[in-house]
Amino acid sequence: MISCPESEVSVIESFIDMLWVERGLSENTLSAYRNDLFKLAQWLNKQDTSLLKAQREDLLGYLAERVSQGVQVRTTARMLSSLRRFYQFMLREGRTINDPTAMIEAPRMGRPLPKSLTEKEVESLLLAPNIKDPMGVRDRTMMEVLYATGLRVTELVGLKLSQLNLRQGVVRITGKGNKERLAPLGEEAIFWLEQYLNDARHDIIREHVTEAVFPTRRGSAMTRQMFWHIIKRYAQHSEVKKELSPHTLRHSFATHLINNGADLRAVQMLLGHSDLSTTQIYTHVARERLKRLHDEHHPRG
Repeated sequence: MISCPESEVSVIESFIDMLWVERGLSENTLSAYRNDLFKLAQWLNKQDTSLLKAQREDLLGYLAERVSQGVQVRTTARMLSSLRRFYQFMLREGRTINDPTAMIEAPRMGRPLPKSLTEKEVESLLLAPNIKDPMGVRDRTMMEVLYATGLRVTELVGLKLSQLNLRQGVVRITGKGNKERLAPLGEEAIFWLEQYLNDARHDIIREHVTEAVFPTRRGSAMTRQMFWHIIKRYAQHSEVKKELSPHTLRHSFATHLINNGADLRAVQMLLGHSDLSTTQIYTHVARERLKRLHDEHHPRG
């Protein structure tokens, strides 16, 4: 955790507690808010001021310095959003009479297209693990489930046995904001889960007892970072040459669904997006599909 003047810690933590209680945000999101505020508090301390005394000019100076250090526009916009919410909360609680973010405009940015793999690249990635080894079976199963369901990586590594219903072919997920959804698994993912749960998982945990579907040899649940390293390692031994992100298979899941005729509302439900506007980053996929169909089938295409 980033060091921060002690006088600021309680202010930040009261804000984080509010986000957790009122908004039900994920631990990763809360960590991002905390990080942003700690970094700002450190910087303000060097300028002989503090979070609750900061003025618009202070924040502009901080953001300008971050940009000069190479921070991307998207990161700057997210950081400014964190600060806005923090100062609005402080105003509401009567701990300040000034919102220094009120007159700061968010940087303009284009929305980048999510990275995804082709169906052939996904197939190559799925075939990369050595399924003669229990760990390879575990990793293959994890990637099959991720691609079949479009889960967030944190949802995948946090899966518990009680969330699986292989007879009905679904997995029960509690996503962001504690919202529950059922994600269909599909035949291939069910096949690999059955192979894994009946054999390889026992070889991995041995004497350990755990509810984690995908544990490490120590019996503990895998971390998001650990799974990310696994994906990168298999990508190096596959035909995938693109730069991957932790959500590449999730984006591929959504893209391939739309390419094969699914509508945005269905994809929204499967991804667990609370707002359709979040899913609309995939509208470019739908447009490209319609254009391709037009070129293939229209007499003047």
